[in-house]
Amino acid sequence: MSDVAREAGVALGTVSKVINGQSVGESYRLKVEAAVKKLNYQVNNSARSLKTDRTNTIAFIVPNTITPYFALLTHHINMALERRNYKMLLCFTEYDREREQDFIQMVRQNRADGVIALTYNPHLEIPEDIPFVTIDRFFSVSVPCVAADNFAGGRMAAHELKKRGCRRVAFMRIGSRLTNEPSKRKDGFISGCMELGLPYECLLLDDGMPFSSFGNFLRANMVGGRLTFDGLFCGTDTVAYQIIGILRKMGLRVPEDVQVIGFDGIRMFGDLDYVCSTIVQPVADIAEACVSMVLSPDFKGLPSLICLPVTYADGGTTLPVK
Repeated sequence: MSDVAREAGVALGTVSKVINGQSVGESYRLKVEAAVKKLNYQVNNSARSLKTDRTNTIAFIVPNTITPYFALLTHHINMALERRNYKMLLCFTEYDREREQDFIQMVRQNRADGVIALTYNPHLEIPEDIPFVTIDRFFSVSVPCVAADNFAGGRMAAHELKKRGCRRVAFMRIGSRLTNEPSKRKDGFISGCMELGLPYECLLLDDGMPFSSFGNFLRANMVGGRLTFDGLFCGTDTVAYQIIGILRKMGLRVPEDVQVIGFDGIRMFGDLDYVCSTIVQPVADIAEACVSMVLSPDFKGLPSLICLPVTYADGGTTLPVK
C-alpha cells in the first residue's frame, strides 16, 4: 500500500479508503486505481482478516444444488452477498447430519463472518459466537429463521383447486420427519379444505420411503377408469412433476381429469416456464432477508422468525377458474 501511495502521490490513508470501498474524491480514486493497476497490487485478505477480525465470507450450508429449489436459493444468496462485496463458502451436506455439524466446526476454525444454513440435524449445535441464520427451520428465539409463509401457501392451494372446480382433493408429500416450516403446508391445506367444505385425504411419506407408494395410493383410488380425486396438492414441484408422470402412465389427463398444484415455483431450465401450476416461494426475497440478517450489526435484536408471502402461478396443470 505504501508503494501504491508513492506511485499515486497520495496519502496512505487515501489508498486504504479506495481499496476498502470508502468515499474519496474522484481524482484521488482514479490516481490510486491507476497505481494499483500499474504495480499489480493485490490485497492480502489473510492479513486484512487478522487486522479487522473479518473475512468478508459467509458460509452457506445446503444439502446440494441438484435439487432445483436449492440451486435457485444458492444462486440468490450468492448474488445478495456479492452485492455487499462478500463471498460465499458453499458447503454441501447431502443430508448427512454429521457433515452439517462438521461444516459448522470448520466455519469456526476458518473464521467466516457468519452462517446461513438449511439443515436436517435435529441435534445441531449452533455456536453462540457466530451470526447464524436458518432457512425453513426454527431452532430457538436466539436463532433467526427465514421462511416462506408455508401455511398460507397450503391454504392457497386448497382455494385454487376449489375455484377451478375440484370436488375431492388429496395432499401428497415426501420429506423429513422434522417439525419445520414446510410441514405447515399440510396444515394450511387441511385448514383451507375444512374452511371450504372440500373433502380431502393426505399421504405423507418419510424420506427414504419408496416413491412407488404414491403410485399404489393413486391406483387404489381408481374406480371405473377414473380417479376418485380431481385435484392434487403436492408438497414440492419435484413431487408434483413425478406424480404427473404417474398419472399420465395411468391414462389420466392433466389437468382435464386431475388438476395438480406443486410448491416452490420451479421453472424449466431455471428461468423459462413453470414445471407445473405452483405456489411460488419468494426465493430472491428469502435470500436477501437471510443475508441482511446474518450481516446485521444488531444481530442479537433480530426477530426469531420471518415469514414471507407466497403467490400462485399457473403452470398448465390446472384449469381456468370457473
